[in-house]
Amino acid sequence: VQLVESGGGLVQPGGSLRLSCAASGFTFSDYNMNWFRQAPGKAREWVAGIRADGSSAIYADSVKGRFTISRDNAKNTVYLQMNGLKPEDTAVYLCEARRLIRNYWGQGTQVTVSS
Repeated sequence: VQLVESGGGLVQPGGSLRLSCAASGFTFSDYNMNWFRQAPGKAREWVAGIRADGSSAIYADSVKGRFTISRDNAKNTVYLQMNGLKPEDTAVYLCEARRLIRNYWGQGTQVTVSS
């Protein structure tokens, strides 16, 4: 099983990034997918989630209206489009695959928002 995040980097406040999480080794379309983030010295924070069939998505209040989660089950990939980035969005972003009590994590990709 692998989850590999990509797309992170350094961006100025107000900028945009699109993160990707490519999955392999399990039936991706059976799993709900989540994005989390973890800033230095802080607890891991849930950011957004999407159902296995992509029919609905939910967001943390801190990112609602700025971030959009989506998935392509044909490509076994989940995305996080991040617009209007703020310095407080700086963190390592990780994807999680979850089905019932089973879950898998990626290693994360660093997002730094700074001028």
